[in-house]
Amino acid sequence: MYEHTFPNKRFKHTLEFLKKHVSTSETILDLGVVNPFTKIMQEHGFTVENTQGEDLDLFTTTIDNSISDAVTAFEIFEHLLSPFTVLKAIKSDKLVASVPLKLWFSSAYRSKTDMLDRHYHEFEDWQFDWLLEKAGWRIIDRQKWTNPTKKIGLRPILRWFTPRYYIVYAERIVK
Repeated sequence: MYEHTFPNKRFKHTLEFLKKHVSTSETILDLGVVNPFTKIMQEHGFTVENTQGEDLDLFTTTIDNSISDAVTAFEIFEHLLSPFTVLKAIKSDKLVASVPLKLWFSSAYRSKTDMLDRHYHEFEDWQFDWLLEKAGWRIIDRQKWTNPTKKIGLRPILRWFTPRYYIVYAERIVK
């Protein structure tokens, strides 16, 4: 169950938002490899297919060939150089996507050990909205939440009040 899985707050909010907009009778293409949240979706009755780890900036074949009812993209677009290309390639009419928000007091995430685990984009909410709209999506619902830590310092205190995650439900308006 997601309550015992790190990061449980993000997973809990994401699952509640997903259930609000996508039925378990609909199939999902989840952008990104199988991960702990994929398993949570399956445990809650969703039928999920994932992309296979291909570089989505270069290869959108899985997306092009998908006949899923909905696409999910949880913390994936910030890793892409061109999320616009991926958003345009999606054939489904429903999209549930979340991104980390840019924090004015913290630089973009960059792993020192994993060359692929870096954020090329950290969006402000209006930037992500604009990207979706330009790619042919209409945002129906949106939500933000914080990501507090139990560390001591100014930045940990700011994380209690500053939203870190942004999730949207959008429907395709242009094909």
